[in-house]
Amino acid sequence: MATVLYITAHPLDPQSSYSLAVGKEFIEAYREANPKDEVVHLDLYKENIPQFDADVLRGWENLRSGSSFDQLTDAEKSKVARLEAVVDQFVAADKYVYVSPMWNFMIPPVLKAYTDATSIPGKTSRYTENGPEGLLNGKKVLHIQASGSVYSEGPLAPLEMGYNYLNKVLQFYGIQSIEAIFVEGTALKSQEQAPAIKEKGCLTSHERRIRYCRFLGREKYSSKRS
Repeated sequence: MATVLYITAHPLDPQSSYSLAVGKEFIEAYREANPKDEVVHLDLYKENIPQFDADVLRGWENLRSGSSFDQLTDAEKSKVARLEAVVDQFVAADKYVYVSPMWNFMIPPVLKAYTDATSIPGKTSRYTENGPEGLLNGKKVLHIQASGSVYSEGPLAPLEMGYNYLNKVLQFYGIQSIEAIFVEGTALKSQEQAPAIKEKGCLTSHERRIRYCRFLGREKYSSKRS
């Protein structure tokens, strides 16, 4: 049995969000295809993901300097312990499905905070004499991203820093099996065309859903993008 973290970063619901609508369609198909796997949903707008503030930085520095955990302030204890729980949960998982919109060419702030929380030396990567080394080899990722314009190709491609940023971070962790579904051009179409965009993004083609379920399942799938 594998553990899948279904990580969503949108404050609305699937009826109002292209990315969440596609994510919901995918994860339902995945559960059907992989009934023994455990899917854990992390709604980042509801999760407690501490930012790297003064309490966190001072707490870590005090621990590195030899202080015990009990010697930290209450605020430092709470945030440091929570961050350790977040990254430990991430490391323990086998597969990851990220669902997010692209805002201002980038991922939402809550997803950036989560990425900071999982980028911990000694947990997801380490530094060696030969340089940095990722520690999460063999894991798999799918990133579902919606955007108002088309950024996966064409003249706006150089501005795409959502998937590209997350992709680079995950590769730094040692993850090489990374795939993406782009739901694009949602702001370029008329209101009448919106359902067609969402329907296309929801992967109503049975073959397309099977493709991505196999990618995260036992069958090997090689991404052309990563």
